Amino acid sequence: MSILDAVTNYLPNAEGLLPKWQLIVAVMAFFNAAQNFATLKLTRRIYGNVSPQLVTGLQARTFAVWTALSGVVRLYAAYNINSKIVYDIALFTYFFAFAHFGSELLIFRTASFGPGALSPVIVSSVSLTWMIMQYDFYVR
Repeated sequence: MSILDAVTNYLPNAEGLLPKWQLIVAVMAFFNAAQNFATLKLTRRIYGNVSPQLVTGLQARTFAVWTALSGVVRLYAAYNINSKIVYDIALFTYFFAFAHFGSELLIFRTASFGPGALSPVIVSSVSLTWMIMQYDFYVR
């Protein structure tokens, strides 16, 4: 058995690319959560419009738990993409991420227009749009 075969055995079985995308985004969320527990460096890049001391360890750890929870929901969605309840909850995680980062960029102006804040805005808006467009295909 090759390494490729071993890896593909763990990929979601459902049709289309959306389940695989959910898996990728979930893994990225777990990485982001881990780095928020380990350091403030990347979190301070996101919220670059505030003074660095306002991004505290408590805020980063809270953000880490929120991100890990989103990752768990998205992981479940990757493997249970046809479940209406799981699909709907995953859809809302992207809505809340978009609302949070969008408001920090445009309303509160605590986030800076760099890769740290724009990446989650792009991922959440693309995922949200994709999931809405594919709703009837996956939720039967």
